[in-house]
Amino acid sequence: MYIIAIAWLYVVILMAVTEKSLAAGLLTFTFYGLLPCALLLWLLGTKHRRHYKSRDLLDEDVRDPDGGDSQTDQ
Repeated sequence: MYIIAIAWLYVVILMAVTEKSLAAGLLTFTFYGLLPCALLLWLLGTKHRRHYKSRDLLDEDVRDPDGGDSQTDQ
């Protein structure tokens, strides 16, 4: 997923360099590169964030469900 974002940013950097003015290059890079990549990575990362959050909650419940000591008395 990241290799696609890096390749797209490379293409957009080359597009921005060929613009006639600095302002046009910055706007090209921002609106064709940074914003779409940020949106894409955020949308595709939602599944992973949800997965890690649920896994952390599950691990917390499994480790110490009642707050008691799990070792036997001697």
